[in-house]
Amino acid sequence: MFFEFGMFYSMVSIIFSLIFVMIFVIVIKRIIQWNKDNHAPRLKVFATVVSKRQNISRNGNHRYTHYYVTFELSEGDRIEFDIDGIDYGQLVEGDCGTLTYQGSRFLGFDREFNERY
Repeated sequence: MFFEFGMFYSMVSIIFSLIFVMIFVIVIKRIIQWNKDNHAPRLKVFATVVSKRQNISRNGNHRYTHYYVTFELSEGDRIEFDIDGIDYGQLVEGDCGTLTYQGSRFLGFDREFNERY
């Protein structure tokens, strides 16, 4: 009987240790990305909005929506940003303009209007 309780407590402590390590790794990764973004230059480049998407998740009674926009830069490279809902709602696929970003941070998009508007 003692052996069974010992196994149970060992398993519980292993599970809690794994959860702690996973949380620690996530926090460290976010700190590293935050630091990289802070040291990256602010760039302004001509870009086109090529796609938009949403990821909806639920946690209990709460619903979370993450908004993503993919831009194609003038050189042909594509970059995707996690942006807020207000910016997401103002962008339309096909919009062209000046994209401002710093590392993985979306800072803004200034649409260039032409005769069709």
